[in-house]
Amino acid sequence: MAVASKSEPPSTSSQPPTSERTPGFRVPDGVKRFLTLREGSIIVVTIITIVYFGATTPQFFTGSNFKSFLPYMCYLAIMAAGEVFVMTLGEIDLSIGASYLFVPFVYWEFTKAGIPLLPSLILSLVVAGIVGAVNGFFTAYVGIASFVSTIAMLFFLDGLTLIISHSEQISTPGTNVITVNTFAQVFGAGTYSELIWAVGIVLVLQVVLSLTRWGIYTVVIGGNRLGAAEAGIRTRLVVLRNFILCAVTAGFAGLLEAVRTSSMSPDPSGSNQDLLYAVAAVIIGGTLMTGGEGTVVGALIGAVFVGVLEDGLTLKSVPSDYLFLWLGIAVIIAMTINVFVRRVRLRSGRA
Repeated sequence: MAVASKSEPPSTSSQPPTSERTPGFRVPDGVKRFLTLREGSIIVVTIITIVYFGATTPQFFTGSNFKSFLPYMCYLAIMAAGEVFVMTLGEIDLSIGASYLFVPFVYWEFTKAGIPLLPSLILSLVVAGIVGAVNGFFTAYVGIASFVSTIAMLFFLDGLTLIISHSEQISTPGTNVITVNTFAQVFGAGTYSELIWAVGIVLVLQVVLSLTRWGIYTVVIGGNRLGAAEAGIRTRLVVLRNFILCAVTAGFAGLLEAVRTSSMSPDPSGSNQDLLYAVAAVIIGGTLMTGGEGTVVGALIGAVFVGVLEDGLTLKSVPSDYLFLWLGIAVIIAMTINVFVRRVRLRSGRA
């Protein structure tokens, strides 16, 4: 007698058969990977901003405007590149604006002493490195919070700059308003020299941060300083080295701008505003203020965004005061997006 086979229990799923399902939109994997990059959100925001100003301001995409736009972002990108290394540690250097202002006047003093242009430039960067070493020493070895030690350095350098210059604007050595020599063309006066320096410095420092022991230690220390020390990493030395790098890049940015404009003005209010722009570029670009994550390329894109915003609002004849308003909004929006992107990256295992 044949035994009847048991029939399969009816499916309790409420989903319709596959052939009857309504096809939905699926985000391509490549788009997902791009959006979960640290720089992904600010790239999208920057592109949207460029498209907006290009569509509403006819002169935005002209060659002359591009040349005038470059000074808005190149020196900020260089300053921000060094700041990334400090902020990735969970620290901050508030003296970069003062270093940006001070180092060109040191360069001027060296040339007054009869030292040739290039050695004077190198020596002035050595002085910038000493400034960074002092910041790093008080932060890493003495134990003073970087916010306090660097803001003290800011006041000190601003005051010293006013004393050196006698509060007077001076001409930058090695520049000429009539003919541009080779030195000036290389160090800022050339149409694209600042852009070349900015891109080159950003690429080199991104490689250092991502692929070298120095950069990896920086990220590890920013994520867990005590654990890094227990693992044998010389945390104090890394902190010291990063503050030196930050001061040197800020000083070099100041030298490039001094050569480009062929004059130097001891104006602490302007340089301290540049400090805020540079820190904003770092934050907007995706570097965490709490440390443990940093991106030099993101800082470059953040500087481009700040430059596009300032240039676009200027072309639209918007009062300069509104730049601060929109920049504040941009920082909040960018950080909000970065928080959500970080959560997605953590869930996807890409952090």
